[in-house]
Amino acid sequence: MRSTRAVALAATLTAAAALTACASSSATTDPDADAGSPAEGSFPVEIEHALGTTTIESAPERVAAIGWGNHDAALALGVAPVGADDQTWSFDQSDGLGLYEWSLDAYEELGAEEPVIFDTSAGIDFEAIADTAPDVILAAHSGITEDDHATLSEIAPVVAYPDVPWYTPWRETIRLDGAALGLADEAEALIADIDEQIAEATADAGFEGKTAAFLSLSAADLSTGSVYAAGDTRAAFLGDLGFDTPTIVEEAGADGSFYADFSAENVDRLSDVDVIVAYGGDDLLPALQADPLWSTIPAVQNGAVVAVGMGDALSSAVSPTALSIPWMLDEYVGLLSDAAAKAE
Repeated sequence: MRSTRAVALAATLTAAAALTACASSSATTDPDADAGSPAEGSFPVEIEHALGTTTIESAPERVAAIGWGNHDAALALGVAPVGADDQTWSFDQSDGLGLYEWSLDAYEELGAEEPVIFDTSAGIDFEAIADTAPDVILAAHSGITEDDHATLSEIAPVVAYPDVPWYTPWRETIRLDGAALGLADEAEALIADIDEQIAEATADAGFEGKTAAFLSLSAADLSTGSVYAAGDTRAAFLGDLGFDTPTIVEEAGADGSFYADFSAENVDRLSDVDVIVAYGGDDLLPALQADPLWSTIPAVQNGAVVAVGMGDALSSAVSPTALSIPWMLDEYVGLLSDAAAKAE
């Protein structure tokens, strides 16, 4: 599996580097321009987002990325950020600060130094971001507030989310971050390439006509659960893969939240869910099947439950980014396909 992931990631980065090289050579007269450099001829650019309009006067040479996956969008376009928010997560914080392997592999592929990692445990690390002296701050997929935006804007131009915090689809993240780098055309080509990878991976996966929901559950306490709304990137990616959206997922975002809690007494709301995807380990399905309420749900009875881990790489990769998608696609589709077959 690792070799497949490496090939997919290398192909994505190779295509991105080639596209960026073409853009750089056509937009600048410098024959020594780096292949991963933003396109000079694309500037200035104005980018509208939920917190205002950002003008970027010239091609940024130093890029900082905060929030989730914005550094991956830049890397996939051949630009290596000098600083990025901590992307790893665990309940005991034992992993320390860092990036996942799909991002680290990209830095290596691009021959770039690994970035400064901003600690997010106490919120935005404004001082660390300022210390990297960025020319632009990518935050297309983030939860920054108006006050955060004002403070960050004193450091460098900031590209925020287009509408709702933490709700930016992966394609739009690539578009916004790509525009900030002067690589709008390359961003569209990257999106098309990833879409092609998704189409190929799911061609015979058996998802058509089936529903799937992404949940947050605890095998140790199944009295409550949470379901992610259709606009959340985890749930939306199941739609990208070809699943239909069940009623509970559609209803989850009615109040503008990206998830909704429910009690086990109302677990029958999942009766039209063919495949359940959830954070958790190997103990999750046995716990669900042993529970007097959860065991009444068809997906649980059929064993059509995909546990994606809790705090490891796969559990993070399924919150899709420009680089995590190629990294996890075959494994994730395989797990989902096995579960979907049980829902026949």
